[in-house]
Formats: sequence, structure tokens, C-alpha cells
Amino acid sequence: MKSERIFDYVRDVDTALIINGGENQIDKTFFYITGAKSGIFEGSALFIRPDEVKIITSELEEQAARETGYDVIIFKTRDEFNEIIKKIFENHTNIGINYSAVSLEQYKNILKIIPDKEFIDISQSILEARKIKEDDEISKIREAAKIASDSLEDVIPKIREGMTEIELAAEVVYAMMKNGASGESFSTIVAFGKNSSMPHYFPGKTKLKKGDFVLIDYGAVYQRYCSDTTRTMVFGRASEEQKEIYEIVKRAQHESMIKIKENVNGRDIDKIARDIIDSTKYKGRFIHSLGHGVGLDVHDHAALSPSYDFVLKSNMVVTDEPGIYVPEVGGVRIEDDVLVKKDGYEQLTTSTKDLIEL
Repeated sequence: MKSERIFDYVRDVDTALIINGGENQIDKTFFYITGAKSGIFEGSALFIRPDEVKIITSELEEQAARETGYDVIIFKTRDEFNEIIKKIFENHTNIGINYSAVSLEQYKNILKIIPDKEFIDISQSILEARKIKEDDEISKIREAAKIASDSLEDVIPKIREGMTEIELAAEVVYAMMKNGASGESFSTIVAFGKNSSMPHYFPGKTKLKKGDFVLIDYGAVYQRYCSDTTRTMVFGRASEEQKEIYEIVKRAQHESMIKIKENVNGRDIDKIARDIIDSTKYKGRFIHSLGHGVGLDVHDHAALSPSYDFVLKSNMVVTDEPGIYVPEVGGVRIEDDVLVKKDGYEQLTTSTKDLIEL
């Protein structure tokens, strides 16, 4: 049971409460533990012990909850919910809480429902458990990566002069869902021309023209697990400067990725890519970390960063995404999802990294 792994990293606690608020306060750990394939589970909770999971939810989610195979307790009103929480935790003094996913309002409500308890922050324990993916999680991420890779191949023939960034973003999302995704893992980024120099650009009404960079940063969700990939192309013939930038980024990614394996520090992987870029006239134009963890959240945890001491372990999934960003010129980013292995890595996203001239 995944709940058991959480308690591997925590002391003096053998019981925990995972609680969801409204739509924007859903703790992904709820789905990590239960594996629920359907449902939103707003206002629901979990009672967890190393060998026990109980889902406390409303009639709205009853069917989805029972499909998990875990014990289910149904409430009809918030008063009923409060009474269930009181009763189920009445014989437990120390209770683990995922502080990083609980709002102040939620925490105050918990204190009102069960005021006589000692609450212990287990957010770090949850993070540690979720970093190492189990086989079923890897399978889902691998499928999400495949969907993303296949979808890009479907979209490329539809790229045309005069289309807007928003139109292309819509094509990407449509292709992913047609290929089996339940949605996009984050708001798809499409940036044309000089807009590609902004790593977190929001697509707008800019129209595609000859000579533009076309940067697409996107990901698919499959059974709640994410992928995250970026490809950069040129619409028409690439200039010498565009080719130069692209080849530097491609080399930085290749040289850093081949060093990914268990027990290597993520900041050392970042340094490989950063040193390659900084050895060129584009020094200082790589303006973000090399990569992050991927899982139930598209940014599951920190991973490859110059400022983060992080040792890679087998069955982590991380991104490798160097980039060069030149204001008023454009930017290139190449990003792939990578499964860390004992003696190397497996690249999960597979679309071509050769420079495509559309």
C-alpha cells in the first residue's frame, strides 16, 4: 500500500488525515494513496494508517470511491462529516497532516472538529514517498509521455502561416485528448517568434509568419499522471543564428541527459548543461533550472537545479530542459521526461529533436 510508504519516513505518527477543500484545494496525495480513477473528491478526506485506508466522501463520489476497493464512509451533510472525523480519530492522539496542502481555513476547521489532538507535519514524508515512482505510476507517466509525443506528430502538419498561437495551442490539446489524454497537464504554451524568449509565455493572437521560432511546451494527463515536453521548430528556413542557438541547446541537453543515473546529484547535471551554454556567446541566457520532478503534479518536486542539493534515485521521473532565451530574437527549449535508473536513464518522450523547418 502506498500509505505504508508515507509512514516509512515519519516518526511518532501512525495515523494521518488527508483532507480536500474546494476545487483549488485538492491534495494530490488523496489520489496517490487511493488510485481513484474518477471523481474530484471536493470536501473529502482520508483516514490512513500504514495498513489501512478509509475514504470519507459524499454521495456524489460514492461510486468512484468504492471502485478503489478501500473502505468508504459516506456523509450527507457537513455536520455528518464532522461527526465522522471526530469518531474515527477519537482514539488517536498524534495525527499527521500534510501542511503543504492545507489552507489556513481548513486547518482552523480541523482544530474545531478535533481540538484535543497533536498535529504533526508529515508533508516532507509525503514528498519523499511520492518522489520514487512505483511500477503502476511509471506505466501511467510513460503513457502520458507517449500521448504527448504522438500528438506532436499529429499537430505538425496542421501548422500554417497566419494561424495564431491560441489556434495552435487548441490543436495540441485536441490531439492529446484524441490520443487518450484526459486533459492537459498545464496550460499549453505556444510562442511564435520573439515571444519564445519568455519561458512562461501565455499564447495570444500573434500570427505565425516565415522565419518565426515555434516553441510548444505541453503535457498530457493520463489517469491523473502528467507528462511535460517542449519542442522548438522554425517556420520556413532557419537563419544561421537560429540554427546556432538550437544546436547549442540540443548539445546541452544531450550531454547532461547521458549523465543521469542513480546517486548523481541533480545540481551536477544542471552544471553540465549550464557550462555548455555559458561557454558560448549566449552566456547567462539559460535562465531557469534544468529540470524538475514529474508525477501527479507536473512540477512534482525540485530535481536538477544549481541551487538545490538533490541526489537522484532509481524510479524518479525528471525533466531535462535546457534553453536559451534572447529578448527580441526568440528562444529555444528542448524538454524531455526521463526515468532515472540504477545505471542510466530511459527517455520517455520520444518525438524527434532534430531541428524541424516547417
